[in-house]
Amino acid sequence: MKKILFVCLGNICRSPMAEFVFKDIVRKDGKERNFYIESAATSTEEIGSDMHYGTKEILDRYKIPYKKHTARQLKKEDYDKFDYIIGMDSGNIRGILRIVGEDNQNKVYKLLNFAKENRDIADPWYTGNFKKTYDDILKGCMALYNNIK
Repeated sequence: MKKILFVCLGNICRSPMAEFVFKDIVRKDGKERNFYIESAATSTEEIGSDMHYGTKEILDRYKIPYKKHTARQLKKEDYDKFDYIIGMDSGNIRGILRIVGEDNQNKVYKLLNFAKENRDIADPWYTGNFKKTYDDILKGCMALYNNIK
């Protein structure tokens, strides 16, 4: 079983979007039992909050199922629990490493690196563009899934 943790700043926009997009990809391929997928934040700003309404709206638009989400912060022990810890931008990568320490087992990645793109996924909390964020997350999640399988 592959264990994947998606991480962003607050765990209310990008990382839960990636969590549910990736869950939908593996569900449609009949591989749900092969994956354990969660999301987390690098900051404490939104701990306990639900997903942003913009994330819910985009998931609804593309008929991607999701359940009640509660933002949580990444913990040091998550490094040992997960096979992949995937940040949405360079700041997330710095935050992940600040929390977990060194990446001795090469588990920490930026999502779009799997799509052979070394760029960040913009935070729709600031841009308001949940569609662009969704497009980038879908691209990264599809590339990640193809890389793993």
